[in-house]
Amino acid sequence: MTARRDFLLSTTALAASALVPGLAHSATFPTRTIKYICPWPAGGATDVVMRVLAESAGKILNTSVIIENKPGASGVLGGAELVNAKPDGYTLAQLPISVFRVPHMQKTTFDTLTDFTWIICLTGYTFGLVVPIDSPIKSIKELVAWAKANPNKFTYGTPGAGSSPHLAIEEFAQRAGIQLSHIPFKGGAQAVTALIGEQIDVLVDGAAFGQVKGGRLKPIAVTGPRLPALPDTPGIGETIKGFEFTNWWGFLAPAGTPAEAINHLNEEFKQIAALPEIRERLSGLGLAARDSTPRQFAEHLQTETEKIGRIVKSANIKFD
Repeated sequence: MTARRDFLLSTTALAASALVPGLAHSATFPTRTIKYICPWPAGGATDVVMRVLAESAGKILNTSVIIENKPGASGVLGGAELVNAKPDGYTLAQLPISVFRVPHMQKTTFDTLTDFTWIICLTGYTFGLVVPIDSPIKSIKELVAWAKANPNKFTYGTPGAGSSPHLAIEEFAQRAGIQLSHIPFKGGAQAVTALIGEQIDVLVDGAAFGQVKGGRLKPIAVTGPRLPALPDTPGIGETIKGFEFTNWWGFLAPAGTPAEAINHLNEEFKQIAALPEIRERLSGLGLAARDSTPRQFAEHLQTETEKIGRIVKSANIKFD
């Protein structure tokens, strides 16, 4: 309760401080290089997106932007680096949703609700629920019916225990009232290979979309709203009311970063997200541009963190 109260107080203070006139930080910010912390290795999907955004951010902010890759521990190392940075608006990070689920499974050196300041949610992505191309299952309704008739016999693969797809399908199974058997793999590529070889019955992951386009796998649903690239594939929520599981992608700063800097960065990132070339680049990566206020982003993360905790506890998920 204390963490939640501190979280709500901090977001209220952030919104209120934006209304205080006479503060000079926004008028002079930025005056030097801004550093982005990327919690994944260079060349990965997140790193590619960050470099796309950094290029445009440097032009709009009229300053240089550098990227520091800090991979490891599902983004926790990047989170620790951000927490220890000076809260002046010159060190930002893109922290994955994994950073907010790890504390529910093991101890971390920081509090995800009180040690960060939220800037903006820029994009997000959903997962596909796919089956082998020759599978007789063609819909969520059929999958649920088969699973209810054969409890714990229907196997699903994920990129690893405690991964976002793992949480997504556990949330689906709980809402649908079915029991499935989890087969974790070391990454999405291995899971996709196993599904193509019909070693598992179903897979939840974004890595499968390429094989769907290639005609080797069959999508029966997505974990969020329908995707432009798969307009005929329904969201699970169209059958299981209230279900939605999507990953967010945005920027955070250390707790205590001046609200003037946060609000200035938020406005500049909104301009970046609206650029046609950015929207096109993100679309090519299977992402859709978004924007939010700092408070909206903070409230979204509060809700997501609570949801993740509930799923982890009820399904007794252990970190891989």
